[in-house]
Amino acid sequence: MRLKGLNQADFSRAIDRQPGQVNQFAGPNPTKNIGSKLARHIEQALELPQFSLDNSRAFAEDGDRQSNVVKLPRKDGGPLVLEPIAPWDSDTPLEDDEVALPLYKEVEISAGTGKTAVQPLEGRLLRFSLATLRVCGVDPANAICATASGHSMSPLILHGATIGIDRGMTKVVDGEIYALEHDGELRVKFVLRLPGTGYRLRSYNQQEFQDEDYTFEEFIEQRITIIGRVFWWSTVRPLKGSLPII
Repeated sequence: MRLKGLNQADFSRAIDRQPGQVNQFAGPNPTKNIGSKLARHIEQALELPQFSLDNSRAFAEDGDRQSNVVKLPRKDGGPLVLEPIAPWDSDTPLEDDEVALPLYKEVEISAGTGKTAVQPLEGRLLRFSLATLRVCGVDPANAICATASGHSMSPLILHGATIGIDRGMTKVVDGEIYALEHDGELRVKFVLRLPGTGYRLRSYNQQEFQDEDYTFEEFIEQRITIIGRVFWWSTVRPLKGSLPII
């Protein structure tokens, strides 16, 4: 803002953004970093040189706000910037290069019967980078997230890991990982084709979990459906015995 001598209210109007959103990256206590797409928008709105806001100190007022930003040399000679993690919550607006994906879990569909189905959790959304979806060839409309359980895919995909699923890719490609619904249970497996019309479900942890072979008819009988290809996963590893920071 000091680049144009604007106060925060004028700056918000000039770039056509809400003051609350501006305060998150340019206020006295910023909670997130400016994204590349928004930076280009601001540069155009304020008639600044293109890429001038790529300087990590562009919004610093006192010279110490970005003191935890580290620059490392890259092979191409440019700086590799390691920036602090920006906290967010359900009220934080999405960036222009983000999308909110629904989170699916096993949900009991009939009280007391133990029957489950894989369904979206109401109100649970995960922010996801559109750039990551593009790299993986995933249409955002087909992307969902889910939580993996069990140890059959360990140590590749750990218990409790969040996985990204492409519902637009249900065609079996040997060696790819898929999320499946097996009679209401969410499962994550390598899927391979067998001669004829059968399928083999393979775990990464083959020492403890054997291959499961099914004919096409058994797939139907046991209510096994392929939800989609797993294109991404992420795992949180809390330190044993540690208490969460509240």
